[in-house]
Formats: sequence, C-alpha cells, structure tokens
Amino acid sequence: MLYQLSYTPMAKAERISMLRRRWQAAYRRAPQGAKADAVMHAPAPEIIPAELLLRAYRSGIFPMADHRDDPDVYWVEPRERGIIPLDGFRVSQSLRKQLRQNRFRVSCDEAFDAVIAECAQPREELAESWISRRIETSYRALHRSGHAHSIECWHDGELVGGLYGVAFARVFCGESMFSRRTNASKIALAWLVAAMRRAGYALLDCQFMTDHLASMGAAAIPQAEYMDRLQAASGSPLCTLPNAFSGFYSEAGALGASSSPGKVIAHSLIQTS
Repeated sequence: MLYQLSYTPMAKAERISMLRRRWQAAYRRAPQGAKADAVMHAPAPEIIPAELLLRAYRSGIFPMADHRDDPDVYWVEPRERGIIPLDGFRVSQSLRKQLRQNRFRVSCDEAFDAVIAECAQPREELAESWISRRIETSYRALHRSGHAHSIECWHDGELVGGLYGVAFARVFCGESMFSRRTNASKIALAWLVAAMRRAGYALLDCQFMTDHLASMGAAAIPQAEYMDRLQAASGSPLCTLPNAFSGFYSEAGALGASSSPGKVIAHSLIQTS
C-alpha cells in the first residue's frame, strides 16, 4: 500500500488565498480587462523554477495537481498544518525491534527519481495522484539543485519503501512516502527524524494530518503557528542529511560487529536532544 505524506482529498485542500496570487502571476497574467478568479488554477511551465518553489515553501505554501496528467498546478496553504516534533516522534516497540533487526538497508539520495516515481503511483483506494508529471519533473530538478532529498529502504537490492521532501534552512517538508514491504515507510521516516536531529534541524513539516502520521507523533497546528515555527527554523543545519546518514554508518562500524546502523538509529531515537 502507498502512503502519501501530503495527500488529502482535493475537496479538503484549501487553495491559495487572494493574498498569495503573486505566485500564480509567475505563471499567467489574465487578459486585460478579464475578471480575476477568486482561486486561480494556473498553467505551469514545463518545470516550476527551483527558486519559485523554495520561495513558496518559505512562505508556507506548496504546489499540487488534480491528477497525474494535469497540465496545471495550484498552490495550497492549509489552515492547519501537520508537523512531527523531532523530540516527540513515537517509536513503537515493534518498530524499534525492526530497526534493531536492520531489516533494510536505508540510504539518502541514492534513488530520488525512483522514489518520487513510486510515490506518484495510484493507490488502491485512490485512482489519481496529486503528483503530476510536471510536478515530478520539477522536484527532480530541485533535487539536482540540492534542495530535495529522498530516503530509500532496500531489501536484497530492491527499492521497497521510502519518502522524499524539500529541505531549506533547518526545515524539511515531507511530500510523499510509499511502502512495498511492511513498515518500510515508517523505517524511512524514523531514519529521517534521527538524521534531522543529528544535523540540527528544527522543523519536520508533514503538511496534512493522517492517522498513519498521528500514530508516530504528528500533530496539527494552526497555519499562523506554523509560520512562526518556520521563521524560528532559519539558519543553517550542522550538516547535510546525506552526511548525517553517513555518520550513522560510520558510528555503527566503529562500534564493531555487535552493532548495526539500525541499532544506532533505534538508540538515538530514545534519547532526548
């Protein structure tokens, strides 16, 4: 089953407010004399520029589409925002056991294109994906610029789970996740939280709340509070997420055969920052 961090039924997704129309203006200007729509569903260029994407995220908004082949994008500003407090991430006993068993090899940025392609696939309960081909292409470009990252779970060389998102300042905005093996997406998220804590990040944004995320400690906050937290998370992290991942493997190697990267992650998640 696929799990998507930011999926919500389109009827419930609050589209961009009138005050945010300047973002659509980057795509289209209405013909002179035409009446402006209350909500503009703006045609996207072939690739949404990385600078525009980052400016949008720093302003608390993000793009979505209605379906996989949608040529348009719209900009979303939720009234409530889902976040996972980095010190409030819940690791169940079963998840901790699976981490310690080191069931998967977990990596960062080894297969971004494959992860976002998996996340864009339809789910059993939903035929359409909000990750259009244009959004997918845009985030691949954002990844090449160093601002989008993927976490991958591998089993016998096969990609079986993962997630991707956008990173800037000390913020990571989770976009979507998928799982082809039991709890693979949860393990990817656990590694992300541990890496963010090690790297000095301050805010993990999961955009919309789901029961799946709530079970791991996610909470809903008003958008105004989210913006305050976003501002407080300015500045640079201590290291990049790929470097934090490398550190876990180095630490496990230094501890010897009795340790493993999964054990290092499990131990780090029961410590307070």
